[in-house]
Amino acid sequence: MASETELLAIPNMFQDQVAVVTGAGSGIGKAVALALASRGATVCLVGRSADKIENVRTQISAAGSRAQSCVCDLARDEDILALRDQIQGLHNRVDILVHCAGTILFGAVESASIDQFDQQYRVNARAPVLLTQGLLPMLKSVHGQLVFVNSSVGLRAKEKVGAYAASKHALRAIADTLRLELNKHGVRVISVFPGDTATDIQTAVQRFTGRPIDFGLLIQPSDVASMIVHALELPRTAEVTDIHMRPFRKESS
Repeated sequence: MASETELLAIPNMFQDQVAVVTGAGSGIGKAVALALASRGATVCLVGRSADKIENVRTQISAAGSRAQSCVCDLARDEDILALRDQIQGLHNRVDILVHCAGTILFGAVESASIDQFDQQYRVNARAPVLLTQGLLPMLKSVHGQLVFVNSSVGLRAKEKVGAYAASKHALRAIADTLRLELNKHGVRVISVFPGDTATDIQTAVQRFTGRPIDFGLLIQPSDVASMIVHALELPRTAEVTDIHMRPFRKESS
């Protein structure tokens, strides 16, 4: 299992490319940003918390790579449009766009407020569409690559996370459609469906369920980042469409 430090030690691969990573302040987004920066990409770090993404930017800069902090609340259309303008002004190109940001709220469909449905749909499905639309002209111009970090519940729903699962099912449909629509433009589209991963979402699950979770048995963010980078590195004679990941060891093992 590669640590963040080990990922930063891998030789450059995406020299002179620009990568945009949402949710870059922590978890999978942070791990992806570090991995891409380690391979030469200039990374636009997108997140709500200025402190978190600035800490990641500092870490990347200390390793000799380049990154910019891009504060953005993906629940706000005006923030997404401003982010598009910021990236265009900084680079006027995007080679890689990785959607890692997401939010989860718990509750049965019968009793969950409609606001919970709206909030999760807005961040988990609607925001990736709007941001992708804004950056697509730049992606198409360089035959770029799109990555949607989904969830195992984007394939199979579970109780008490119906709204979250619905938003992730929608995200899967968006990615599948874009893959068909963008193929003629030379843009590859990848969906990643991690199972339980050692991120803030699992911390929220632990609080909600009250059951202890052994985070050492879960997929690590760096594991997901490694898979994404390997898929992005694939020669243009092939494409990876869907990556399914599950924790290897089970608690009963």
